[in-house]
Amino acid sequence: MVEHTRTLGFPVAFAIGLGTMIAAGIFSLSGIAVYQIGSTAVVAFVLAAIVAGITAASYSEFASIYSENGGGYLFTSRTFEDRDLLTYSIGMSLFLGYTGTTAFYLATMDHWFFRFLIPESIHFLPHGTFGVLAAILLGVLNARGTEESGSFQVIVTAAKVAVLMVFVGGMFASVGVGPAVGEFTGSFQVEPVGTVSVAALAFITFFGFSAIAASAGEIIEPRKTVPRAIAASIVTVTVLYTFVIVAMVNITNVAGRLARSPDEILQLGETAMGAVAQAFIPVTVAGVEVGTYLIVAGAIFSMISASNASILAASGIGSLMGRQGQAPRRLSRIHPQHGTPFWSTATATGVIVVLIVSFLTLFGEDGMLAPIPVGLETSIAGFAVVIEEFALGLNALTGFATLNLLLPLAFVNGALIYSRRKYPDMERGFEVPGVPVIPILGIIANVALIYNLPVVGVAVGLVLTISLIVVYLLWGGAPDTEELFERTVSARSPITANGGATGPDSDAESATADESDDDRFRILVPAGRLDRAATHVKLAATLGKMYDENPIIQVVNVTHIPEQTPSEMVADDANGRVERITETLGGEDIDVEYTVEGHVCRDIAFDILQTARDDEADLIVMGYPEDHPEIAQEVEYEAPCDVLYAQGFDDPTNVSTVNVGAGGGPHHKAALTLVGAMANAGSHINVINVTPSGEGGTAEDATDTVEQLPENGSIDVQEVSASSVAEGLVSTAAENGGPLIIGATRTRELKRWVFGSTPDRVINLAEGANVPVLVYASETGLSQRLGNRLFPVYRYYKQLTTTRRPRGSEQTTD
Repeated sequence: MVEHTRTLGFPVAFAIGLGTMIAAGIFSLSGIAVYQIGSTAVVAFVLAAIVAGITAASYSEFASIYSENGGGYLFTSRTFEDRDLLTYSIGMSLFLGYTGTTAFYLATMDHWFFRFLIPESIHFLPHGTFGVLAAILLGVLNARGTEESGSFQVIVTAAKVAVLMVFVGGMFASVGVGPAVGEFTGSFQVEPVGTVSVAALAFITFFGFSAIAASAGEIIEPRKTVPRAIAASIVTVTVLYTFVIVAMVNITNVAGRLARSPDEILQLGETAMGAVAQAFIPVTVAGVEVGTYLIVAGAIFSMISASNASILAASGIGSLMGRQGQAPRRLSRIHPQHGTPFWSTATATGVIVVLIVSFLTLFGEDGMLAPIPVGLETSIAGFAVVIEEFALGLNALTGFATLNLLLPLAFVNGALIYSRRKYPDMERGFEVPGVPVIPILGIIANVALIYNLPVVGVAVGLVLTISLIVVYLLWGGAPDTEELFERTVSARSPITANGGATGPDSDAESATADESDDDRFRILVPAGRLDRAATHVKLAATLGKMYDENPIIQVVNVTHIPEQTPSEMVADDANGRVERITETLGGEDIDVEYTVEGHVCRDIAFDILQTARDDEADLIVMGYPEDHPEIAQEVEYEAPCDVLYAQGFDDPTNVSTVNVGAGGGPHHKAALTLVGAMANAGSHINVINVTPSGEGGTAEDATDTVEQLPENGSIDVQEVSASSVAEGLVSTAAENGGPLIIGATRTRELKRWVFGSTPDRVINLAEGANVPVLVYASETGLSQRLGNRLFPVYRYYKQLTTTRRPRGSEQTTD
């Protein structure tokens, strides 16, 4: 079981906030802001920073209390613990807000690619192509590790800050410090309404602070680092924006170098900074205008880094929602190698792709739901902005994303007031001054800004939000862990077992993994049938010593709670089962440490899986449940570690001879790790390669299997022919003696097979031939799940193209 670790320090946390704030907004907004109110735009940006700072202060206080991923969703769910619908709505809205914002950034970046970077010859590609590709690449980057994603964030953020500094420096070098300051101070205006309108637009550019708090679970020392990073990023961005406004105001000092008038340039939106930059840096290399493409590069850097930070924040929220049962629990799973919530990241990436395609398709120039005809002007926060064809979809997407960010912000401010009253004595590393006045001002500002958003985007956002709330009400959320299983009988070691029953309220050792056992190899043994408990524990002990010199075996007996039956009714039964298992194991020669505990549950598979996650099991060893194969199948698909299913063992300590099939697929390859450990421990390995003469399977190549086993091991390859792969494996293993190890396959034809056609047939045949079988199922990742869907096609192709060996071609080689 993989433990989540913190890998991001202050530089990365600072870069997350800075990178999210310096996004498309400053590049597209600076020109129109200066056009409307001149130097007073600085006041508007400072006002926006102050308004954002109010909510940022609330985030900082909460982050100093709760140091996990989730941001506003985490804060409100901890504050309003008994209001599931409210906290779900906030979490869902924030998830949509972050993914919608990312979709907006990447769709805008896609526009820049088509306009500035992509040759005309490939303009036949649909708009959104490069945005979708970028979303997938960023999703992979975040799934592979937050440390790598954080390093990428630092590099890209540094690059775009450098671009802005070159832009500002070019202005001072071109105009001169004195004239630049004089022009800036001389163009101040008294424009209260215009200033507030610009501040409303500029507010969203400061929202990056929330991405820091949303990623607190990845940040080292979050109680100190998060508030500092939030404050530092807001102050830094405000200073940078101020200098950018100063530079844009000085466009009049270079009017002679412009192809159009300063007013015409300032109305160009996202391309205004490019035109001004070329005037400040009038350099052309090989026909390329350096100033213009400097801003193009900066804008793309901005959108990429802001998207990266938003994906990280969205995946953190999705992971927490899964852990709390307000989203599929799979979203909380941590990748065994990369230590990231990869299912949540994959979900966020998929939503981003859907939003890009949907808004550009439905609300673009050719879309059925385009909000306005091409070429018309629309009023956004009091500005007359010419909407390009492509911008129709972006306009709606902006409203959708911003709505889903502003509404949760208002609730976070309200949550702070409620938290102060509900938990007056709670230790807070940082405290917002002036509560409740300051948070109330934040609520008013957040709600007021929604009024200025594009109507179509707000409408879509509200419809989707209401629809998802209805879905949640119908679903009801994932049941709480406590509702599905309870550790009724605490863990007992064989030393304390004879001391009598240990109830749930006693001071006996905990059933969860002890801190001193963190580095030991832990095997979970679900003991469903009491007559097989000793066999499976001894088998786990035998295998455990091949992985670790001092493994620990955790034996769990699960008593099912019938529907509409209180758990207390079966508690005595669970206690009696544990006593019998403990007594039985006490009479066996088991030379490794083990504990026995009892659970009661309503879902046995969930109990096994949740115990494996909670106690960080490295391997699950269990029997094949003949009466309930669905349990084995669910554990195989959902387990956070590898699983071994044992069948037919009389002497589980005897592994001097081991048989393994020459199969393929990830489960088979994972099983070879165990087979290799057995070879190193002195077991003789028979690799059985069956050529089927009937329709029962496809021949494999034994070479790949042998190459993954120790070179100095005792290994034989046996080429056999049989009517089916299952028959050949079982009959040969019966002749050789010893257990047969096979990997679960990926064929699940109409759910007829639990482990796949060949493994299920092997189990049925092995029972009659008295051959012990181990079916190995490795942890199933996202790529393997996709492979599950494609593997039957591959197998069918291989059956058609494989040349069958003639009967009687059996041979044995070393």
